[in-house]
Amino acid sequence: MKRIFAVPTENRKLCAHFGHCESFAILEVEDDKIVKESYLDPPVHQPGTYPAFLAEKGVNTIIAGGMGVMAQNLFIENNIEVFMGIDAENPAKLVEKYLQSELENGDNLCDSGHGHGHHNN
Repeated sequence: MKRIFAVPTENRKLCAHFGHCESFAILEVEDDKIVKESYLDPPVHQPGTYPAFLAEKGVNTIIAGGMGVMAQNLFIENNIEVFMGIDAENPAKLVEKYLQSELENGDNLCDSGHGHGHHNN
């Protein structure tokens, strides 16, 4: 079964600030193995743009540090699974942890008192 994962990145590691990422790592998985990794520049950041952009790319799961409630809901509406509260790490390592059932949702890093709760993608 083919699955596509997206990870918002900065300097090729997960970017905790979803709406400020410089690119999205797109990882294609078949038979629980990463078969392709590429990086896409996101569209201009406005509310609702990232979920629609990634849905168009066929993404099944997004792994992020945190994001606003609106973005979470839009991903769910687009049948995209959301994993949040994940620390900065190499996207391939994060997807491998997911595939081995070792990736756990954590606290939304945008809502953890750092003044970033305003991110509405």
